[in-house]
Amino acid sequence: MAITRFFLLGALSLAVLSCRSRSADTDQATTTRPAATAPGAASAADTPGATYAQYRGVLPGSPDSITLHLHTWPSLPGDTETEGMLGCYAGSNGQPFQLGGRSSASPDSVVLVDFSPEHAPTLGADGPVWRLRRQGHELTGTWNGKPMRLRLARPAGSLAFRSIFLQDSVVAFPKLENSPQARLSVLALEPVVAGTAASAVAAQVVRGLRGDTLPDTPVPALAVYWKELRHTHAQDYRQDMAALQPIPGDSADYPALGIGLNYEEQHLTHVLWNQAPLLSLGFYTYSFTGGAHGNYGTTAASFDTRTGRRLTYEAIFRPDAEVKLQPLLAAALRRAYHLAPDASLSEVLFDETLPVTHNVYLTSGGAEFIYVPYEVAAYAFGEVRLFVPLRELRGLLRPGLPLPNGGEVAAK
Repeated sequence: MAITRFFLLGALSLAVLSCRSRSADTDQATTTRPAATAPGAASAADTPGATYAQYRGVLPGSPDSITLHLHTWPSLPGDTETEGMLGCYAGSNGQPFQLGGRSSASPDSVVLVDFSPEHAPTLGADGPVWRLRRQGHELTGTWNGKPMRLRLARPAGSLAFRSIFLQDSVVAFPKLENSPQARLSVLALEPVVAGTAASAVAAQVVRGLRGDTLPDTPVPALAVYWKELRHTHAQDYRQDMAALQPIPGDSADYPALGIGLNYEEQHLTHVLWNQAPLLSLGFYTYSFTGGAHGNYGTTAASFDTRTGRRLTYEAIFRPDAEVKLQPLLAAALRRAYHLAPDASLSEVLFDETLPVTHNVYLTSGGAEFIYVPYEVAAYAFGEVRLFVPLRELRGLLRPGLPLPNGGEVAAK
């Protein structure tokens, strides 16, 4: 992954989603690549190779236990952005840290890189590397070169999910050998349990994948969303490629046409926090349509698992919170990037001031604010993620949130 600073369906619907996709437009071939088999055993409801699991253990040198949320999905050679693995972990204080996957020759290997600036040795560098191997219900190996063991867990109150991975590809010039193509992939999560709240969460996942900004916007079923997305993806790619169609008899062949004609689009759902009654998810989107690099970003969302309601910024914070959040976020930036109290924020940001983003989610220990690349800092910094603990949010949170004491702990 690039530097990250990153309806409940019946059995019939799941079977349809897992089948080979076919484009209604046969002028150019649209195919779904066979799903690769990822390491580890997935439940019968998961797409083969797609998994979500939680692990618990202790980081070397720390007395505090952590919970790791680990996602895997099929990844094939040539995937330019993700490598079929994504993680997020937090300790008892509730501060989350993001982990990006790295490919490995061994199917049992789990290689993760900590992209959090808090753990980086220098500004802009990567943090510790997790080199683990699946052994039964455990992950064993090293963290930053030191021995570590994590055990598969299902913490009480956490929501179980099935992982649904969908992929499709469109060939630009079907008659041309080694033709460029556009690839599309989606990783969706669906609650395993039934019930009104679970159905609401499932609908919210599709809403998040679609990028809907209003929490109550009518949303289609996952199968319908996938069909619409495939159609739009194929249509847009064909329009872009129409002017580049090789002349009949032309001997030009790809890759002479250029790697920039290989488009890629990804929509990935991953867990950021999962402890009832609070669930937080990240909706990661990546798009490459030529140029120097692709564009990516994560939109986060928190939910009350008792009702399935999405907790927007307005539902989390009081109306007068924004002006008070600005200095808290500036302080969080200094902590995250190890800036001295008198250092200029422009060492990381474009400007000396940091606006309050509404792209925020909750954990039991606080709120994390996410700024996507180019929003407040250069692309090289990736996503800027800033955590503000509950103790600093006193008086800013609305009552009744799915937090300890309904969030009123922040007002004590």
